[in-house]
Amino acid sequence: MSAKAPIFATLGCRLNAYETEAMKELSAQAGVENAVVVNTCAVTAEAVRKARQEIRKLRRDNPDAKLIVTGCAAQTEPETFAKMDEVDLVVGNTEKMQADTWQNLRGPDFIGSTEKVQVDDIMSVTETAGHLIDGFGTRSRAYVQVQNGCDHRCTFCIIPYGRGNSRSVPAGVVVDQIKRLVDKGYNEVVLTGVDLTSWGADLPAAPKLGDLVMRILKLVPDLPRLRISSIDSIEVDENLMQAIATEPRLMPHLHLSLQAGDDMILKRMKRRHLRDDAIRFCEEARKLRPDMTYGADIIAGFPTETEAMFENSLKLVADCDLTWLHVFPYSAREGTPAARMPAVNGKAIKSRAARLRAAGDAQVAAHLRAQIGQSHAVLMENARMGRTPQFTEVVFDSDQAEGQIVTAKIIGLTGQQLRAA
Repeated sequence: MSAKAPIFATLGCRLNAYETEAMKELSAQAGVENAVVVNTCAVTAEAVRKARQEIRKLRRDNPDAKLIVTGCAAQTEPETFAKMDEVDLVVGNTEKMQADTWQNLRGPDFIGSTEKVQVDDIMSVTETAGHLIDGFGTRSRAYVQVQNGCDHRCTFCIIPYGRGNSRSVPAGVVVDQIKRLVDKGYNEVVLTGVDLTSWGADLPAAPKLGDLVMRILKLVPDLPRLRISSIDSIEVDENLMQAIATEPRLMPHLHLSLQAGDDMILKRMKRRHLRDDAIRFCEEARKLRPDMTYGADIIAGFPTETEAMFENSLKLVADCDLTWLHVFPYSAREGTPAARMPAVNGKAIKSRAARLRAAGDAQVAAHLRAQIGQSHAVLMENARMGRTPQFTEVVFDSDQAEGQIVTAKIIGLTGQQLRAA
């Protein structure tokens, strides 16, 4: 069998995709060959099922490769994957980001001389390295991991047990990495993490996310666009609100971890905000930045959710004027407190998720219609498609310079995309 570069499959969140790029570099530096690496997600039982399905498919397609499973599902239930005949090695979330792990996987005979499960206690990890990747996905936008893990224990969520407690990359490391990315020509940087608004709590003087954002914008004046990914609105600090109000280079798009719009359900989820907190934040941020758009995560059919409680979540879409919805039909995750609560009927969950998605589609349609006739600075992801500051896709009839920011007038719609002149 001739040697070939490893194949990587990524399931789940943007942070997983980021870490896959880091693993590609680590494995290339170590000279790993003829391997398949599956970076799994554990957010729902369905995510674990999909991981097992993907592993079986990749084994059929690559019968002679070494098959390595890592990611959150590998961290939370390593034995599930170790028992699979298709799997040669299970690697934890900490181990997958260590150069030594990949150095030990060189050569054709590492299986057999290596323990099948290499997963340590993630709760003992106290640092997050700033993995120095030159960006991924497109030549226009780079992602920088500034935080990992989560100190909160929402009753539906297994992720803290896959990612560990919250830990932050020091601001100086983040700024240096962003400077390198700008020097390489990136016009937009996205800050990512598991619980982004907890950034800094474990660092000296306990700085806040807003402090990091202001520091980046001050110390990297050549960075045209800074974007932050999913945040917990109840943890937003004064400096972040100040940045929203005064920094045009901070993009007017926030993805909010809302999860529900009913106070009783929020309490049973062990969330830290109430319905009015979410509405108040959205109103305040939009007052400071009128062109602000919101995305949000909302769970349909959380245990004990009545129809009236669900209606409160449905109304939240309009009350917060949310545009980009990520709707999750509730799926019991073994090992979480919510899995022991009285379940909602499966058909009701499916119906409620469909109603939320329909409300989201209507919001997107209204947002798109409102853009017709406006001009936007569009960051080109490829020759014919880019995104506005609000993260709306824009398509062009002629080629544009990939990675560049072009000013374009919106003349119409194509599906859920804007069309530019």
